[in-house]
Amino acid sequence: MSHEDVQKTGEGRRSGLTMSDGDYDYLIKFLALGDSGVGKTSFLYQYTDGKFNSKFITTVGIDFREKRVVYKSRDADGSSGRGQKIHMQLWDTAGQERFRSLTTAFFRDAMGFLLLFDLTNEQSFLNVRNWMSQLQIHAYCENPDIVLCGNKCDLSDQRAVREEEARELAEKYGVPYFETSAANGDNVNQAVDVLLDLIMKRMERCVDKSWIPDGTVRTNGPLHSDLSENSEGNKCAC
Repeated sequence: MSHEDVQKTGEGRRSGLTMSDGDYDYLIKFLALGDSGVGKTSFLYQYTDGKFNSKFITTVGIDFREKRVVYKSRDADGSSGRGQKIHMQLWDTAGQERFRSLTTAFFRDAMGFLLLFDLTNEQSFLNVRNWMSQLQIHAYCENPDIVLCGNKCDLSDQRAVREEEARELAEKYGVPYFETSAANGDNVNQAVDVLLDLIMKRMERCVDKSWIPDGTVRTNGPLHSDLSENSEGNKCAC
């Protein structure tokens, strides 16, 4: 799927979504993770509102933002499938250790993860391995869909992590990597678009749907019994 196939439809504020309540096919929950100060809140705000706010204070516990998009898959012959209305909840987690037990409680309900580190802070990059370990323990399976983002790429004069290092780590874990800027929006939409595409394709190909949280498929959306019937358990067999 090309990035253009994920068409943005609405401003993303909780009170200003263009689709009416309930007018969507899928409810998809993403979780933004990473050390405190890497720019998770600013990243999500840039994605949902297209703005940068430099005055955010440290997130306490957990918060979320919302956005509606239209997702168009590609068939085997390259033709575009019908658009699926997606309601996205983007959960913003606190990076501090003292909130870790609270944030990990949300891991199992998320279908995809945006793992951020700060390109100007080497320690936040080194801690990516710890976050990956936490995901392998607490997420819906040992191999969840993750997109790794090296944030603050606009601060090139303060850079402490080389792009080659970051790409090598991403390849090690088998996840996509983007260098993003919450300040100017570089690659923010692209990173979320790729994560959404990974999730939608996982839902299409998985025989065992037990990993999909209840409420993901709306009753007024596409009535695929294989997607809406969740058995007990929370592991993906993909």
